[in-house]
Amino acid sequence: MTEYTDHHAPEGLRTRGTIIVVPGRGETRATYTRFGRRLAADAYRVRVIDTPDAGADELAGSGAAFGRRLTEAVEGTAAEDGVVRPLVLVGADSGALAIAAHLSHAEPAGVRPPDAVVLAGLPGRAGSAPGTWEDELDVRTSCPTHRGTLTQDPRVRRGSLGDALPDALLTAAYDNEAAVPALFLVGDADPLADRDALARAAKSLPRARLTVVRGAHHDVLNDLQHRSVAAEVVTFLETLRDDLVPVVTVESSAW
Repeated sequence: MTEYTDHHAPEGLRTRGTIIVVPGRGETRATYTRFGRRLAADAYRVRVIDTPDAGADELAGSGAAFGRRLTEAVEGTAAEDGVVRPLVLVGADSGALAIAAHLSHAEPAGVRPPDAVVLAGLPGRAGSAPGTWEDELDVRTSCPTHRGTLTQDPRVRRGSLGDALPDALLTAAYDNEAAVPALFLVGDADPLADRDALARAAKSLPRARLTVVRGAHHDVLNDLQHRSVAAEVVTFLETLRDDLVPVVTVESSAW
């Protein structure tokens, strides 16, 4: 079985960048089919990898094993002219933690770091263990389509949001000083988020933006507001291509 799920830009359109998506606890690559297709429709090359095991050796110490997996995933997207830039890493939950921690480690010689990251649903230190599957779904999302996707996928690991996250991983993620542009996404109805810690992390970075999604739960990329969230991600990607200068600014508005 392939280790990746790929989504390609529509035929005839020039690819505008490469996106690597890293799922979180309990999720599978199928969880991000809708998100991947939406970014691909805007002419981005999207590759979804398997969820890293936050408690395994893959993320321990220097996180070299996770770094190698990211590098292999990126290199596998290369066309004749190489990997299409900008290269952006998108992570959710423990996937976001893994990416943030990865940025705190030096890249191996000859490996170019990502051009930006999107960190969605970054969990805080004080987690909570949902009881039943319905309880976990309520923590994750209010979107009926996403709830159905999670419920019908036999590979989704139920109860995973109760898994403990290594303190060293949380520290590396929240204390990293990466210089690459970062978009933080969090739902204001996410019980696993630490909004104060997120705000401090975003303010401590030279090029970071914290976006709060009204009514969204932990699975902020896939919740009921997924269209608006995808639009925010695409806006970030397009702004990134123009040295973080916004393409659209609002001069006057009644709302």
